[in-house]
Amino acid sequence: MSITLINLVTIMNKIDDALDENKALLTELDAAIGDGDHGINMTRGFHAVKEKLKTNTSNTAGDILKDVGMTLVSNVGGASGPLYGTAFMKASLVVKDNGTLNIEDFVNIMEAALEGIKLRGKAIAGEKTMIDAVVPAINALKNGLLANLNPIDILFNAKEAAKNGVEFTKTIIATKGRASYLGERSIGHQDPGATSTYLMIKVIYDEVKKLTK
Repeated sequence: MSITLINLVTIMNKIDDALDENKALLTELDAAIGDGDHGINMTRGFHAVKEKLKTNTSNTAGDILKDVGMTLVSNVGGASGPLYGTAFMKASLVVKDNGTLNIEDFVNIMEAALEGIKLRGKAIAGEKTMIDAVVPAINALKNGLLANLNPIDILFNAKEAAKNGVEFTKTIIATKGRASYLGERSIGHQDPGATSTYLMIKVIYDEVKKLTK
């Protein structure tokens, strides 16, 4: 598995497409337990990312991820902008000199992103946030590396783990953000942030799988 800078830009563009396609779903999920603007905010942010990357002249993966993070902070409203923006900017630091990315780099990116989300959101796993999709994905990545699995299989397992994490958010009470105001009434609703995180990981899997054909 070797992701070039061109591949990385393509992945970001495909994330924009996926979020746009699921804009109504994300808005509906957020309307049930939040402000109802997650789909709108995320699509606005990644539309801006796509525009930014049209003129990309970055020489490293770190520069691209930094541009993505800064663009999200500048263009996404609510909590999502600072959270996703910080995640991408933290991730950029661990691959700041990379001209390509491999599966080990992706693990480092995800761990750095998680650190950024925790730092900004003051949340942990089990509080019905995007972290509940990120942590299972990271665990699947690490387990896959330990088992010497094929990178595509590792990414597939990470995607499925994130999906299961989204399902898990339906079963727990929200204790962070506006959703926490609902208390027990938040049970039964899946977290929109975990859902958008899953969509991103799914795009990464889908695009990397195409590269191996």
